[in-house]
Amino acid sequence: MSDQNNKKPAGPNNPMKGGFSFYWIYAVIAIVLIGLMVFNGSSDGSETNYAQVKSWAESNYIARVEYNGSTGKVYLDSLGKANLKGQYPEQKGVMGTRQGSDFWFNIPPSEHFIDELHALGPVHNFEVKFQPPNETAQSLLWWLIALGVMIAAWTFIMRRMGGGGGGGGGQIFNIGKSKAQLFEKGKGTNVTFADVAGLEGAKEEVEEIVDFLKHPKKYTELGAKIPKGALLVGPPGTGKTLLAKAVAGEAQVPFFSLSGSDFVEMFVGVGASRVRDLFRQAKEKAPAIIFIDEIDAIGRARSKNVNFGGNDERENTLNQLLTEMDGFGTNSGIIILAATNRADILDKALMRAGRFDRQIYVDMPDVKERVQIFNVHLKNVKTDPAVDVDFLARQTPGFSGADIANICNEAALIAARHGAATVEQKDFLAAVDRIIGGLEKKNKIITPNEKRAIAFHEAGHAVTSWLLEYASPLVKVTIVPRGRSLGAAWYLPEERQITTTDQILDEMCATLGGRAAEQVIFGKISTGALSDLEKVTKQAYAMVGIYGLNDRIGNLSYYDSSGENQFQKPYSDETARTMDEEVSKLVEAAYQRAIHLLSENREKLEELAQLLLEKEVIFKEDLERILGIRPYIDRQTQIDEAETTAQIEKDRIDAANEVVAEVPENASASEEESKEEQSTDTTETSTTEEN
Repeated sequence: MSDQNNKKPAGPNNPMKGGFSFYWIYAVIAIVLIGLMVFNGSSDGSETNYAQVKSWAESNYIARVEYNGSTGKVYLDSLGKANLKGQYPEQKGVMGTRQGSDFWFNIPPSEHFIDELHALGPVHNFEVKFQPPNETAQSLLWWLIALGVMIAAWTFIMRRMGGGGGGGGGQIFNIGKSKAQLFEKGKGTNVTFADVAGLEGAKEEVEEIVDFLKHPKKYTELGAKIPKGALLVGPPGTGKTLLAKAVAGEAQVPFFSLSGSDFVEMFVGVGASRVRDLFRQAKEKAPAIIFIDEIDAIGRARSKNVNFGGNDERENTLNQLLTEMDGFGTNSGIIILAATNRADILDKALMRAGRFDRQIYVDMPDVKERVQIFNVHLKNVKTDPAVDVDFLARQTPGFSGADIANICNEAALIAARHGAATVEQKDFLAAVDRIIGGLEKKNKIITPNEKRAIAFHEAGHAVTSWLLEYASPLVKVTIVPRGRSLGAAWYLPEERQITTTDQILDEMCATLGGRAAEQVIFGKISTGALSDLEKVTKQAYAMVGIYGLNDRIGNLSYYDSSGENQFQKPYSDETARTMDEEVSKLVEAAYQRAIHLLSENREKLEELAQLLLEKEVIFKEDLERILGIRPYIDRQTQIDEAETTAQIEKDRIDAANEVVAEVPENASASEEESKEEQSTDTTETSTTEEN
């Protein structure tokens, strides 16, 4: 980092050199308070009362009395000092030498005090004098105290508001400065592109930007221009910020990193000021890269209705950002990187070419990319040699890179908890179960009837998913409570890009298999199917209202990807009523189908539930023993077999072509025979793939 960012903020252990130290304010306030106590005190000397003062006056002990509106001071003469010296030990050694009064007393509330005091003076030879208080000094002291408190409060607020800003740490008027963290050339993060597993397409586009900054002549000679901005879009945990860290580590240019929320502040105009300051710093160090994480914090689409939901401060910040990115001025040599998982809500002006020329989609990793991600995160984990990374990758479909990193860490924690020397395969599987289902709660109190109902519920899921063609293949079933669930079933879903109607209907039927099993066995249902009902309801509404998979609604989709119509329905009440009816029909049809399927296989359902009650956890092998081999080949198995067959056939054709190329021209008969063999083999392969 730069020296600017390496500076520690001014604080208790690092007061700002050459600036205003915060502790001087406390010192001033303390001095003022002490001065107030000294100068505004009642008097020096010992305290007494008016009755005693009157007695001393009658004994001719007093030389002078001074009074103001609240207190009086007594000055003794030599006779009084000599006679009273023994009566007041605390005055010993002081009386006769002190410069102030000897005693002080509070003025009694009586109105005759002044007259009586003035009457005693001439009779007993002492002076009575009125001494008004120094109101000017007191007022000045109070004003100094108030001013000191105000300065202290203002300084404290300014330090808190501007403590993390660039260019000055905790100075008072630093609130409008950019909070970007600067990574100077050659001093970036330790993350490189080698640490980013998978994301091959995204890495290729980002590497091109880095390569342009390193070798601009290669592109400019052909008239090419580097994209002004690239927007990383994708689900949470897929590696968008990690990719930006790799750019910071690879690019040999200054790298400014900050979050979208760093522009937001309680004061009006601060966001726009920070945008200007950020680009000013970047222009001074151009060529440079600016990375804004979670840009949707300031890049949300501007409201069309200023009277409803408008936020002028956020929109001013966005307007300033749009101007700086591609406005009237020039920002040559500055590249903007941004990341978000809410690209659908960003303003269209922000997404246009010239600002963000590229949208790089960072998707969930496939099985091959998950293998690479596992290998990266397992470098620092002491694993058992028998751990099969390919198997772990196949067991984690739909997991992001962050999820895989969490699995590796959880597996190491589980192995350490059990005192193992290495992390074994079972530890990784336990970590997957822990992340998906939650922590096991074996001590949870469940009655025998509840446990039996849970066993049949989970067995219903297992049987229906096993017998349906497009349902996800089962991996494990348990009735041990985990997290908020009383039982759970683990599936290995097929990794597909599109889903057909039959596939969704089979998934809905398998999801309702638990409630259907309760109906078949007990003749009544329970509340245990809440999450199942929530899932199938969302699937049915998606079929009808989003994907256009319903005959009655037709090929219509009411999905609003822009989010502009989030406060009103894009269809009539009659259409909404029709959608509700169709959704109800779909769910009830799937439920009746599950009941029919389980009724036909009731004996196997009861046998599987009994096995669950005995073992609490059963696996795929137990289902094969009870239900037999699954009647439908797993989709992934079929895909793998097709890919293997296609690769074998390609190798055979390539080898045959090499042989043909080496045969002389007079060997035409052999060449024709070879071609016929190739044609026959190709036809057989196609038949195998269709089967």
